[in-house]
Amino acid sequence: MGRIAVIGAGMGAMATAARLAVAGHRVVVYERTETYGGAVRRFERDGFAFDTGPGLLPVPAVYRDLFVKTGKRPLEECVELVQVDPSAGHVFADGTRVSLPNASRAGVVTALDEALGDGAGARWGDFLVRAREAWDRARRPLLEEPLWPNWEVLAEREPYPSVPHRKLLRTRRAGTLAEVAAWELRDPRLTALLESHALAYGLDPRTAPASAAVLPYVDHAFGTWYVRGGIRELARAVYERCLERRVEFRFGTSVERIVERDGRAAGVELSRDGAAAAGTEGGPESSGSGGGTFEEADLVVAGVAPGALDGLLAGAALRDGGEVPPQPGAPSRLTLLLALRGARPAGTAHRTVVHSADRDGELDRLFGERPGVPAAPTVVVARPDDPALVPDAEHEAVTLTVTVPSGAQVSGEDVERVLDTAERALPGLRGRLLWHEVRTPADIAAVTGAEGGAVPAPALAAAGGRLLHPSNTTRIPGLFAAGGWAHPGGGLPHAGMSGALVAGLIVEGPDFQGSQ
Repeated sequence: MGRIAVIGAGMGAMATAARLAVAGHRVVVYERTETYGGAVRRFERDGFAFDTGPGLLPVPAVYRDLFVKTGKRPLEECVELVQVDPSAGHVFADGTRVSLPNASRAGVVTALDEALGDGAGARWGDFLVRAREAWDRARRPLLEEPLWPNWEVLAEREPYPSVPHRKLLRTRRAGTLAEVAAWELRDPRLTALLESHALAYGLDPRTAPASAAVLPYVDHAFGTWYVRGGIRELARAVYERCLERRVEFRFGTSVERIVERDGRAAGVELSRDGAAAAGTEGGPESSGSGGGTFEEADLVVAGVAPGALDGLLAGAALRDGGEVPPQPGAPSRLTLLLALRGARPAGTAHRTVVHSADRDGELDRLFGERPGVPAAPTVVVARPDDPALVPDAEHEAVTLTVTVPSGAQVSGEDVERVLDTAERALPGLRGRLLWHEVRTPADIAAVTGAEGGAVPAPALAAAGGRLLHPSNTTRIPGLFAAGGWAHPGGGLPHAGMSGALVAGLIVEGPDFQGSQ
């Protein structure tokens, strides 16, 4: 078995490393920061603790599979999973409120009818049936198989079975998520409900394909899950599973470049600082041309953002003209961490979405020619019922999340507007506020290395391939890509899936057809 260098210790990279180590490879992970997890981090102060990346886990089966395939202890023995119910509360622009039960179509239909009026629930329920069909059509090629060589088929094929819409003597079918909302849901509140799933992944519903209907369907079908102690506990569990499989981690170790020899990846060259941090332990080493240390490897797996990966290749062309189109600029996140006095009220929803009162203005600020923080943003309010996150029962830890353009400069006025919006879901917020911390796109960039703090979206079919991600293999033999910026895209489940795909391609070879 070979020696494999993994660049980065994000969730996709660690999922790859654990699977490869089980297959008998010697795996060394080089991480430029001082800890693991990529964007899955934790902030602690005064007895309060907060996730600064994802706060919930969709499709936990992905990580259940990882733990089954890499050791004796299943996921549930390593972390405590809690199904969140209700799945989410929603506060709409007109003041209407609704609380949607987790993974219950009948319950969701009833709740929407009671809150929005008769017929609203049925329209949403019928939409979910069509979204399931889109999921069934797209799931395997988009998530469970390596990217097809003829990926253009995925780019052209719209899996969502939209309802024919007749207008001005013409019959049309919805091609975008916004058209699905306008023609099939026919209620601005249902539109906001649908489009909030796209906004959560930084997608413009006006241009996102109708196939983005799978995003709310996944939440509905597989439920929404919380990891007791925060999602950082999931990162810890994956890291510890890697250690159990004898994966070696070198933190504070920067890779300067990926070294090619005889037309294939042959190892990595560490920066001078990285070489010093790595010491002299490990595999074959020699002085690199840049003054760092060359560490030989049979294969290299890169779990880093595209710009960072390009910078490691010393001018080599990673992708060819037959690859998927470049991803559009991905937005980032603004996160406020709130330490509140007073207990969390009983019956409080874990997650509440406060919808924008200016949908068009928000979208223009996020995706228009002059991007910036929306004046009336959609705010996701997370209020976990978790004693591990607070100093005692008389305090509450709350996280506010807003989608913003990558590289956005956040002002004090922006923060105040987010707090004002959050008070629609959390009355009396300012009177309870002890302190708050702000996490901006610049903070995400510092942790992940993604330009402007961009956050990748999951792969979606149609849209000319704009929302597909580059394949896990590259033009350079022996070099593979894992994590959110490679197929099948961003999000915790997708990161875990990328690990399974890369490991399959390495262990089984180019004929690997995906997980069964």
